[in-house]
Amino acid sequence: MVPADVIALLESRFGSAITRKNLEAIDPYAVVAVEGLVEVATFLRDDPSLKFDLLNSITGVDYLETDAKKLAKAGFEPHLEVVYHLTSFTYKNRFTFKLILPRWKEDIEGQLPEVPTVSGVWGTADWHERETFDLCGITFTGHPDLRRILLAEDWEGYPLRKDYAFPLEYHGIRGR
Repeated sequence: MVPADVIALLESRFGSAITRKNLEAIDPYAVVAVEGLVEVATFLRDDPSLKFDLLNSITGVDYLETDAKKLAKAGFEPHLEVVYHLTSFTYKNRFTFKLILPRWKEDIEGQLPEVPTVSGVWGTADWHERETFDLCGITFTGHPDLRRILLAEDWEGYPLRKDYAFPLEYHGIRGR
């Protein structure tokens, strides 16, 4: 099933939980409302016509333009995206869907946005969600062990956020 057909099926099944789509992208995708994430993910895995049994990756993307000159041309409001890439071994298909989040929960700087975990749907989500939490600062509620996976537990900040300020020193070790 091609992505356009998967998206049409999701729209017919979940209606307003599918908030946007882009069929012209290199990887066509659907945007899913955060509230519908687990239900949509379970459907993508379990529906006999889809069987997306592998979660290849979860990635966080920060859409923030810090250069004032480029901001007017950017064409987007600052936000975060969580991108899910799936594969069906049965049908040899791939599918991508996204969540769009505010950069900060309730627009309070430092309050991390929250997304429900899909680790109960795909076991591989466990590590991918930890990595996305660690590097992008997105909390996956209900995750069985949400803690840093690449950086030290006492590391401050989220290095893949575009406003991240790399520390000059960490535990007495100077950087560049």
